[in-house]
Amino acid sequence: MSAPAFSPPVSVAVVVVSYDNVTTLSDCLDSVLAADSPSLRVELVVVDNSSRDGSAALVAERYPEARLIQTGENAGFARACNVGAEASTSEFVLLLNPDAVLRPGALASLVTFAVAHPEHGLYGGRVVEPDGSNDPTSCWGDMTIRSQLCFATGLSTAFARHPVLDPESLGTWARDSVREVPVITGCLLLTRRETWADLRGMDETFWLYGEDSDFSLRARAVGLRPVVVPEAELLHTKGGSSPGGTKMPLVMAGKITLMQRRWRRPARIAGRVLLLSGVGLRALAGRLSGRRDTVWTGVWSTRAQWGRGYPAAKELVGLPPTAPAPVLPSGAIDETRSDS
Repeated sequence: MSAPAFSPPVSVAVVVVSYDNVTTLSDCLDSVLAADSPSLRVELVVVDNSSRDGSAALVAERYPEARLIQTGENAGFARACNVGAEASTSEFVLLLNPDAVLRPGALASLVTFAVAHPEHGLYGGRVVEPDGSNDPTSCWGDMTIRSQLCFATGLSTAFARHPVLDPESLGTWARDSVREVPVITGCLLLTRRETWADLRGMDETFWLYGEDSDFSLRARAVGLRPVVVPEAELLHTKGGSSPGGTKMPLVMAGKITLMQRRWRRPARIAGRVLLLSGVGLRALAGRLSGRRDTVWTGVWSTRAQWGRGYPAAKELVGLPPTAPAPVLPSGAIDETRSDS
């Protein structure tokens, strides 16, 4: 891609949600500020979800350029993203994980593509591991009844990254070409401010995980076409913020919540049964193999919490469940095609 040249200068608000990320946050913020230029003005917003490790103090002391917002509680990713976006004023809004580092030129490439191709609406990039290998987590396929059936029967594990038997993985595609995708993940997600406003931001019913799938689903419902821009490369160090042992149960809670809020009732019931079956199968396999302390054993043992979705699943991290956010207007909702 040729060197970016914007006229007039384009502004982008980079929203970083932090929770106990003090070991990775500096590298992330340094990479954001390095992207600022006369043609690309960066507005840095850090939303701290009541970190206990000094993350907020680090931002306050070392990054006077950043707008630091402290929520005073672990408000979750979706709500913190909304707070950060609402506090910013730039033409574009970019969500960026606090354990991620923008490669030189990545942000300019992403914004350049978005300016040239406004029809897509949502834009993601390519994530790489520290050794340079591909990390597929920048985007995913749709969660559907078919994908859940593959999960329930173990096919998505036995044939991982198979385009038919593991459809949510999008096959072996290395995210190294421009391609429209069903879901752009929140580790690197760019959109115009008016698109963010039209979609009313993230659905705050999702506390952690699943909100980006929901956001992409609603964007596609109004005719947008999420796309991956491979030149926008991101190094993801994965210094995650999920308390020990809770990541996968929280991921499952996000899936259940997506079914509850976007699927019609027959598909919603079937999807939940298939998801539970898939977890149970993997937990049983671990037990039969003598590995009783597998991740899936832990997920199965907490199914009473995550199986109800959010907000009930917040009990997994010792937080009281709160009332769900109001349902978005029907015009912004697509009860997903569950038969595909």
